[in-house]
Amino acid sequence: MKDVPYWRLSGFYFFYFAFVGAMAPFWGLYLKSLNFNAFQIGVLMSLLQVMRIFAPNIWGHIADHTGKRVVIVQIAALGSLLCYIGVFFGTSFWWMFAVMSAISFFWSASLPLVEAMTLSHLGERMGHYGYIRLWGSIGFIIVVLGLGYWFDYRPVSDLLWAVLGFIVGIVLFARVMPEAVIAPHEHDHAPIMNIVKRPEVWTLLAGCFLMAATHGPYYTFYSIYLVDHGYAKSTVGWLWAIGVIAEILVFLWLPRLKQVNFERLLLVTFALATVRFLMIAWGVEYPMVIIAAQVLHAFTFGAYHASAVSLIHQYFKGRHQARGQALYNSLAFGAGGTLGGLYSGWSWEGLGPEWTFTLAAGFAALAFLVRFRRFQ
Repeated sequence: MKDVPYWRLSGFYFFYFAFVGAMAPFWGLYLKSLNFNAFQIGVLMSLLQVMRIFAPNIWGHIADHTGKRVVIVQIAALGSLLCYIGVFFGTSFWWMFAVMSAISFFWSASLPLVEAMTLSHLGERMGHYGYIRLWGSIGFIIVVLGLGYWFDYRPVSDLLWAVLGFIVGIVLFARVMPEAVIAPHEHDHAPIMNIVKRPEVWTLLAGCFLMAATHGPYYTFYSIYLVDHGYAKSTVGWLWAIGVIAEILVFLWLPRLKQVNFERLLLVTFALATVRFLMIAWGVEYPMVIIAAQVLHAFTFGAYHASAVSLIHQYFKGRHQARGQALYNSLAFGAGGTLGGLYSGWSWEGLGPEWTFTLAAGFAALAFLVRFRRFQ
């Protein structure tokens, strides 16, 4: 790992997922404090995913064409900061809609490019990805625990200043991130759709789309769901943290394995996601069930994401790497995340929380079935 810019990459992941650790558990609570209804909250939270449908592909195409991935990351980080400042100047639904759309357009550009650069720096040592990525999980844990306790005593509006600090951290680490050498490949000039049409690729992308849709209610309403059932905000923070601690353990465990079959591991994560969301749906009154469900985050995010990123890196070679990661982010976290946010906003009031999380489990089961055909 001596030839890998470990701390510069890890620092970026730390602040990037510190931002996620503030937004995913607590931004919905902030929006609720502004008296938005469930559907409005679902729409606004989905905006963090909507732009990920288009923006990563735009930025990824520019990065692959120019070879200047770091410059694009720096522009995206600075753009995110400038757009975020808008949250201090208005609280109406349409103002928040515009500001969160603009933030997402820039914010969504960074991660696919950094993922591609990290794996390029690692080369044949893709199994060591977890050693770098775990710092994002650490940043997430620190934030959800810290803010969880903070909001037991302070107004949730303090969240605005915390998020500002995390975006500044992203900007600073983007500034010192080194460019990675892009290894040439014989299919560099072939259309990227030639890769996408392969069965192992399109079933992966479809499964990831469904997996992201599965997590829509989790990232939009999970904290609200727990608070409404009597859990303290500090307890909510700990529950989020338990999930990410389990995720870190997976990131530490995977590199120690001599050989990882990411194809089959991905299938396991889809199956366990089905179980996990049924536990959340019908076990909220039992803290031990909810804790067990959070431990499964080790697989439904940690092992899942490591498998998906590694498989995308294997399928998309050479100058297609950044666009491959961008396509994964667009279809999964973008389109899938948007669908998850929208259907959860509708079903939360129409069907109720329990059936919303049951619907999420159904998406995970469908992801398993779609990807399982890869082995037929």
